Amino acid sequence: MSEPASVDEVAEAMYQQVKAAQGQKKLKPGDLTKMMIELFGDRVDKKLCKKAIRKLIESERCVYTYFGGSFIELPHKEGAEN
Repeated sequence: MSEPASVDEVAEAMYQQVKAAQGQKKLKPGDLTKMMIELFGDRVDKKLCKKAIRKLIESERCVYTYFGGSFIELPHKEGAEN
C-alpha cells in the first residue's frame, strides 16, 4: 500500500471539488468522500475524509447547508460584502 494522503492534501482536493461544483450542484459529505476515494485510491479512507471535512468546516473555508439534506458549500457572501 502506498503512503496515506495527508488530511491537508485531501481537504484541499475537497475544497477544489466544492469550488468547481458551486452554483451547479450541491455536494453531500458522502459525495465528497466517494470522489476522494476515486481520486486518491487506497491512500484515503472514510475516516480520513471525515477529518478533512471537519478541517474545512472548522477553518470556515466551507460551510454546512441544509435543504432536505446536509450539503457542503462555499460560504455565501452577503450583499454588503460584494
